[in-house]
Amino acid sequence: MLPTVILPGYLESSDVYLPLQQALTALGTPTTTVPLRKRDWIPTLGGRSMIPILRQLDRTVNTALANNNAKQINLVGHSAGGWISRIYLGEIPYTIHGDVDETANLWNAKSKIASLVTLGTPHISGERWTKKNLDFVNDNYPGAIHPEIQYICVAGKSIYGEKKIGQWLAYSSYQQTCGEGNTWGDGITAIAAAHLVGATNIIIEGVRHSPRTSGVWYGSLSVLDRWVEYLR
Repeated sequence: MLPTVILPGYLESSDVYLPLQQALTALGTPTTTVPLRKRDWIPTLGGRSMIPILRQLDRTVNTALANNNAKQINLVGHSAGGWISRIYLGEIPYTIHGDVDETANLWNAKSKIASLVTLGTPHISGERWTKKNLDFVNDNYPGAIHPEIQYICVAGKSIYGEKKIGQWLAYSSYQQTCGEGNTWGDGITAIAAAHLVGATNIIIEGVRHSPRTSGVWYGSLSVLDRWVEYLR
């Protein structure tokens, strides 16, 4: 199998993905997690530029290629890491925040990526802080746009959003992502928001959004076989 790089979700640090990293490595794909700390996300708060994250992603991908003498990797993006990865793949300069120019070279990386797996990624959102970034992604790269890349979008089905105790957070979060609160998802991302047109779209029963959850999440050993088989 090709080497794999994991891009953490929003405000997450790399340490929480260590069990997933170890599990994937044991299954035959040498895996590295982009070494993010929670404070590395601070410059991106309020819908600002994802350039600080793209810099670390690009550095990690290039190191993984060199260390494994590989021409391509598998990229696994959890939550926001999934749509940030779509910026990284695309050829259009991500200069919408004015913090870099077209020479930054932190995108157009599709030749380095064999497959993109997104785990609980909100690929659409009406939330005002993410709108500018996600509009850039979806306007320029709708669906599984690059035919040379295998897209696998995994959604969890564990919590139905309702205005009830224990389900209110899910309702609110789903409403912000897909515009409908009364629907199924992983507690944060609705199924409708986690899938892309043209991708291999998977739903896993009982999976919750966060690696910090007390239950089953996308990287739990009990559900890994549902998506690991798609890694190249």
